[in-house]
Amino acid sequence: MKIAGQVSLADLPRVCPLLCRSAHPEYGEAETRAVEVRGVRFGEERPVVIGGPCAVETQEQTRNVARAGHRAGADMLRGGAYKPRTSPYSFQGLGEKALEILARVREEFDIPVITEAIDHDSLQLVEQYADCIQIGARNMQNFALLKSAGRSRKPVLLKRGMAATLEELLLSAEYIMSEGNYAVMLCERGIRTYEEYCRNTLALPAVPALQRASHLPVVVDDLEQVPVPADHLDRVGGGGRERRSRQCGRVRDRGRGQTRRAAGPR
Repeated sequence: MKIAGQVSLADLPRVCPLLCRSAHPEYGEAETRAVEVRGVRFGEERPVVIGGPCAVETQEQTRNVARAGHRAGADMLRGGAYKPRTSPYSFQGLGEKALEILARVREEFDIPVITEAIDHDSLQLVEQYADCIQIGARNMQNFALLKSAGRSRKPVLLKRGMAATLEELLLSAEYIMSEGNYAVMLCERGIRTYEEYCRNTLALPAVPALQRASHLPVVVDDLEQVPVPADHLDRVGGGGRERRSRQCGRVRDRGRGQTRRAAGPR
């Protein structure tokens, strides 16, 4: 018996015709649809490295991080201008001021910028200042925001919700693509479990599962949990076999000293 409204990976050709791999034979069993962000291409052989502060606080802080990342070979700069927090009294980000800082630093170091939008108004500003729109875990099923991102011309990085299934993540990506924006990347960033040692538990098996189901690039974010050794992330290519991923890159949050890594099928 199947619960009404329940979706499984087997249903993807019907409910996600735009991103489902089986509906697009041109990508075969392992090819990725490349997504370009201001000259940086996800889904190809060359590793992609993204680095930056959790939140943009000052221009000096952001410049220092960007300079260090640039020297280390980073391809993109990330930094939060809008920070949805659990507590309403926590720092919520500098908003447009932070976007202006990111834009100035981008021009100084000639590096693309990715930052999060949390609603329709912030999305319009992120479109104006940044090169890639991030939809955070808390907004993965904010369907109005997903549709607005789908009408944007900027690439979108969609993070998996903290309690979302893979099917729900893929359906959220389909929302974006259904509005005309096919430059979508999926992000596995860990899920909430009973474990209190780390904030989230990174579900690495989700990476090859997403790669088998979809032709979209997959980014792995281990920022919110115990850092994962680089070789572990390299080995979760399509099908979960031990081989180097086609698309992989570490992301360093220098404010916390933790890492993220991008991954995609070979």
